[in-house]
Amino acid sequence: MTVPDSAHDAPLPTVLVVDDEVRSLDALRRTLDEEFRVLTAPDVEEARRLMAQERVSVILCDQRMPGTSGVEFLKEVRERWPDAVRIVISGYTDSEDIIEGLNSAGIYQYILKPWVPDALLATVRGAAETLHLQRGLRHLDLELRAGVPALRRRSAEGLAKVRSAFGFDRLERAEGSPLDAVCATAERVARYDLSVLIGGESGTGKELLARAIHYASPRVAAPFVVENCAALTDSLLESELFGHKRGAFTGAYEDHVGLFQRADGGTAFLDEIGETTPAFQVKLLRVLQEGELRPVGSTRSIPVDVRIIAATHRNLEDEVRAGRFREDLYYRIAGITLHMPPLRERPGDVAPIARRLLGEVGAELGKPPGLAFADDVLPALMNYPWPGNIRELRNEIARAAALADGTRIAAQDFSRKVLQGQAGLAAGKAASGMPQSGTLAQRLEAIEAMVLREVMLRTRWNKTQAAKELGLSRVGLRAKLLRFGLEDK
Repeated sequence: MTVPDSAHDAPLPTVLVVDDEVRSLDALRRTLDEEFRVLTAPDVEEARRLMAQERVSVILCDQRMPGTSGVEFLKEVRERWPDAVRIVISGYTDSEDIIEGLNSAGIYQYILKPWVPDALLATVRGAAETLHLQRGLRHLDLELRAGVPALRRRSAEGLAKVRSAFGFDRLERAEGSPLDAVCATAERVARYDLSVLIGGESGTGKELLARAIHYASPRVAAPFVVENCAALTDSLLESELFGHKRGAFTGAYEDHVGLFQRADGGTAFLDEIGETTPAFQVKLLRVLQEGELRPVGSTRSIPVDVRIIAATHRNLEDEVRAGRFREDLYYRIAGITLHMPPLRERPGDVAPIARRLLGEVGAELGKPPGLAFADDVLPALMNYPWPGNIRELRNEIARAAALADGTRIAAQDFSRKVLQGQAGLAAGKAASGMPQSGTLAQRLEAIEAMVLREVMLRTRWNKTQAAKELGLSRVGLRAKLLRFGLEDK
């Protein structure tokens, strides 16, 4: 491990690596110990002991371990040591489990196996820098309040860096995107201490918008915390948001500081608030109205100053009319309402989003520089409706990048549903050339061309396999390809 050259150098950030495999633990340690102070733990019990004794900046945890999974342990870390940046390492087959735990465990990023040293080091370096910026902003804010002019300049520099990293530019979009109007409104209201309600389908980037609002607001130097209301029962959600006292219920072995207290002076993002029960809504309304909360098992109220940004995929006005959501809470959280349009309503945004995601995914997978899409990819992605929005797009790009040979990702590397989207685009072009009064035979020919193209793409132009699937001979298939101008792929 590298030692600072002088006593004036800042101490190295501490990284805790948790993995039950000795060789993997050693490989991770050797990769990181040139830039970080590295602690290792072969199991969760040892990790808990080290976390209690050391000030850990970043924790890397393997997902598959005996007894407790990485996500389960990182949920505990989030509650007990919320400042530590959490990273999980997993195999590609674990990705769905990891995605489900991204909000509940507050995971900064997950790294796919087999990991590449340079990519892993870059990820940990970024996590440590993020934590350093957040801690620095808190200190600078305190110093700024003292009124020292030099500190004002330092604070302004720090705020500029953070706003650049988490601002509205993070919401990737094309020129003239429907998202422009949403971001313009959000940027105008960010400076005012109003609650915001963001609607939109899952995966459209509601949390990114909420984060941008926070970092464009006067609360930028205070914490931004996130809770997925749909992931917890009423009792757990109350404990997570408001905190609890030791002995308040079975398993409450120590006091727990809730997210609202941690976010004091900052912003709390409550995702999927439409999934909460009327009973919990009453408790939340009381906190928002009175500006104070009472931890579970406590007899004392604690004042808090938190801006609420809530999000939901439901129409809360319909939920109010149906009696499933309290009207008074709705008006409390909907000071300003914004709507994130789904990807199918802004296909022009797919290309810039896909390019940005490809860069992120390529770094995570350790792909060589220069990873790019072939010419036939972006039209296919733009033609697919993306019911899962950006989250589905990211998964598809990760899959394609993992399967691609070299640095060129072709349409054939994507799943069948996306290839059908590309085939639909080709069929649409063919159909656009037909007269609207076309005969049934003409329309059937367009459909036949679409099916041929989809099968040929999916089979990677393997004519034997395609002919077998379509019930044709190779000669018959070749004749049809020539007829529709598809022989030259």
